[in-house]
Amino acid sequence: MSEENATLDTREPDGSEVAHVGRPEKHDSAEKHVSGTALYVDDLLEPEGTLHLAPGWSRDAACGRIVSLDLEAVKTAPGVVAVLTAGDVPGENDCSPSIGGDPILADGEILFWGQVVFAVVARTRAQARKAAQLAKIEVEATSPVVSVDCALVNDTTVLPDYQFRKGQPEAALDTSNQRLSGVMRIGGQEHFYLEGQISLAVPGEDGDMVLHCSTQHPSEVQHIVAKALGVIDAAVTVEVRRMGGAFGGKESQANQWAALAALAAHHTGKPCKMRLDRDDDMTMTGKRHDFRVDYTVGFENDGAIHGVDMAFAARCGYSADLSLGVVDRTMFHADSSYFYPDALITSRRMRTNTCSATAFRGFGGPQGMLAAERLIDAIAITLGLDPLDVRKRNFYDRDRDITPYGMRVEEFTTQHAIVTELEEACDYRVRRDAIRAFNANSHILKKGLALTPVKFGIAFTLPQLNQAGALVHLYQDGSVHLNHGGTEMGQGLYTKVAQVVAHAFSVPLSKVKITATHTGKVPNTGPTAASSGTDLNAMAALEAVEKLKKRLTDFASDKYGVPVDKIEFRDGKVMIGTEPVLLGQLAKAAIMARVQLSATGYYATPKITWNRQTSTGRPFLYFAFGAACSEVLVDTMTGEMRVTRVDILHDVGKSLNPAIDIGQIEGGFVQGMGWLTTEELVWDDQGRLRTHAPSTYKIPTASDVPEEFNVSLYESIGNPEATVHRSKAVGEPPVMLANSVFSAIVDAVASLKPGVIPPLDAPATPEAILAAVDAVKSARPT
Repeated sequence: MSEENATLDTREPDGSEVAHVGRPEKHDSAEKHVSGTALYVDDLLEPEGTLHLAPGWSRDAACGRIVSLDLEAVKTAPGVVAVLTAGDVPGENDCSPSIGGDPILADGEILFWGQVVFAVVARTRAQARKAAQLAKIEVEATSPVVSVDCALVNDTTVLPDYQFRKGQPEAALDTSNQRLSGVMRIGGQEHFYLEGQISLAVPGEDGDMVLHCSTQHPSEVQHIVAKALGVIDAAVTVEVRRMGGAFGGKESQANQWAALAALAAHHTGKPCKMRLDRDDDMTMTGKRHDFRVDYTVGFENDGAIHGVDMAFAARCGYSADLSLGVVDRTMFHADSSYFYPDALITSRRMRTNTCSATAFRGFGGPQGMLAAERLIDAIAITLGLDPLDVRKRNFYDRDRDITPYGMRVEEFTTQHAIVTELEEACDYRVRRDAIRAFNANSHILKKGLALTPVKFGIAFTLPQLNQAGALVHLYQDGSVHLNHGGTEMGQGLYTKVAQVVAHAFSVPLSKVKITATHTGKVPNTGPTAASSGTDLNAMAALEAVEKLKKRLTDFASDKYGVPVDKIEFRDGKVMIGTEPVLLGQLAKAAIMARVQLSATGYYATPKITWNRQTSTGRPFLYFAFGAACSEVLVDTMTGEMRVTRVDILHDVGKSLNPAIDIGQIEGGFVQGMGWLTTEELVWDDQGRLRTHAPSTYKIPTASDVPEEFNVSLYESIGNPEATVHRSKAVGEPPVMLANSVFSAIVDAVASLKPGVIPPLDAPATPEAILAAVDAVKSARPT
């Protein structure tokens, strides 16, 4: 080596650790979150002259033809600069993420209560909101289709029916020793993100438009806005630094509000911001799909399932939105963790005059898995068996490892190990006996216990979405600029990807600069969804880093005459033979030698071969597993319920960041618990959403979180698939751990009369629990 480099100072300037993967690094915005300094779209400094929008809509009808639209009073209201209607859209008046049918502004008809008919642009947000109230909208109303049952009667659908068939389910049901049929209704869920839908559009020269948007899918917003403005995609730039929560509600639903802000900016030539009021947000935006499930299950006297017939009918709302993929995923997870020798799983996507249902954490999977747990609970109650024994008897196993859609479950031993370990760790059998004794001596208060599994498929079932890109710059001081297509909504994606990059370069995490997702840096990105954010974007970023490391290694080998296999990045240095060199100094030397230190990375998930038309192929790269044991106390006089203890063991492969993973598990469980117990969506018979505010819609609070809440990560040997550092996804699977709460409530109510299946629907509100209690008390045991 040269004398110049022999005397380099090789100390790390801050003494930081450089082995970052697997460490509980704090979230990159944690301190900003708790101190209130994290910048969301509404916190950005507004450009001079920024105008504000408010939506205008008819409060008199859920559906019908618009007979007249009088906006004169709106236009002359104080502060109003413009009023936009469908005729003001220069391009295509549609914000659909899929097959169309989602007008940005209603044109001639109203399809659901809350549909936006016009938008007011004013100098202040308050002026815009006040002016919007002055419109006179006359609608020739028609009778709305509101419920799934009504849609089934009217045979109204948004997409064709679809099914999976395995074996001969009709014959299997006919030859089973036991057979049960039933109906279950599963409610939807409001996203209730802390930051509502918001976009800030800033016009530029030559028709360019820059949007700061709270969205999980910047590229889709870019495309929708360009289409609405009638310009090329390259003229629209979307930037997202962080979201204040999303949970799927900003995967497609951000499109409309971004388009309106951009349209206003286009017409006025001024920066324009659209921020929805909470009531408007809840009224106008989509929610988790709710379902009617009709099922028949044939089984043996030991509880082993022989055949199933499950029919899912989903309330999809007025348009298709993402219902194709959501309901497909419901079907993919209708087996939960159980082997069905013969199965028929069908689905109908029902059109209703309600807001279009959309993505929500789990993307339809939770509904399918809950229906499967109902089958297990019903079998156990009918046979007088412990539900956990029935679950274990039906687990996937050797020679019983093919799903209803034809994919092999290769990692079934992980599921067995997790359930067995949790069963022992939480003293399930001892507590089961204690609860049985308590219920025998308590006539009003009843306890319930359930241990339920999770098997969740990881990947987008639409193959083209399984790709990601990244951009990495290495600067002459050894710092790294990181950008990728994933979006940060609080889940810690930015932190995890930065850890992977810092680890690969062997530099302190502080040397990696996390930057906002930007369609001008990484193009054609997919949505941050399907729990695949880290799997995709970290692998793309790692590929970019490896390109840079190879360039540096080749350069160092040529410059210093050291073989490439004797050059490595470790301990915060670049070891060139036996001599350590700081990354920044090597980078500076490389720049002097005209070596490019910017690289793009790209990753496409392997093995995804699903063909929806033929219902064949592999839809998932792997499964994430977990299990939860929940104990509840139910007051059978009032229907009130309290979760008293929860134990969770969850599989994240080799964790990239245990602290963030545990946080995701805790948050996902509580969100799932809310969906299944307190969060009830209510539309009246006129199609009006009655639960459109925090005063009428109850999400879990701190007091609902069980005092005894034990969460552990399964000690995995690593993902058998070649994911980044053998980790597994963690975003969505924990939601379904909350199925244990619902099954525990069923267990408590079932203790009132052995052999009677409680007809409990979700969410298990006090009213629903009381209805189930009354039904059990008045029923005759089978």
